[in-house]
Formats: sequence, structure tokens, C-alpha cells
Amino acid sequence: MLKQAGGRIGRNAILLAIMEEEEEQAMLEQLAALRWRCCKGKVGAMELQKIVAAIETAAKRNGVVSGELYREMHALYHAVVEAMQGVTRGQVELGDFMRTVGLRFAVVRGMPYENEAEGEWIAVALYGTIGAPIRGLEHETIGLGINHM
Repeated sequence: MLKQAGGRIGRNAILLAIMEEEEEQAMLEQLAALRWRCCKGKVGAMELQKIVAAIETAAKRNGVVSGELYREMHALYHAVVEAMQGVTRGQVELGDFMRTVGLRFAVVRGMPYENEAEGEWIAVALYGTIGAPIRGLEHETIGLGINHM
């Protein structure tokens, strides 16, 4: 069973990703009260590996995951790829299809279940634009990936 208000790790990640900076302080305080870790950032690219690298770097620098632990990096990687499937509508191809993305991302890590034996989970939310690499020819997109640690 999910924890009451704080248990929706994916919802919290999406909200954090779509919030403007001046709106996010209350959200960050709520996540801190749950003892959840999080980070935000931006990335624009035509290559999946650049997007993965930007999110992994932000998550490591902000202490959301440890680069020393394979299981943590593996869980993060799968959450990013799952989120990209939403952004790209299932075909995780960008440059080869002449598509580019400009994304804001949020990574949230915590224990969303009342039963602590369920352990920690990680959510990656992506929000932004996707389209031809010509300004003005893009549209909004969103993706969410969730994985157990």
C-alpha cells in the first residue's frame, strides 16, 4: 500500500519536472520531510546517450544515486530509458529520425510504500519539446520511468 500523501513517487517527479523554479520550494520541502532525495535539470540533444549522461551526472552530483553502486546506476538507467519511451512515443530514436528534444527533468528517490521492506524506488520525469531540429516545429512531450532500487 502506498504511503498517504507522499507515496506517489511518479506524480511528485512529474510535478517537480513541470514546475517553474519559483514554484518548487514547497515541493522540495515536502520531499525533504519524507526523507526523499531529488534533483532537477535541463537537457537538449539529438542523441539518447547525451540525455542519459546528463541525468546520470545530475543524479550523482546531487547525491540521489551513488556512482559507486551498480544497482543504483542500473535502476536509474532503466527509469531514464522508460521515461524516454514516453517522450518518443515508444521509438527511442532521435537524431536518426531527424528529431531533437529540449527537456526539463526531475529525479526523485524514496520509499513510497508503507511497508519498508518494499525498499527504495526511483522515478525520472521528463517534460519539454520534441520535433524537427528547426525552432518552432516542435510540440510538447512528457515521459515517466519508475524502477525499484
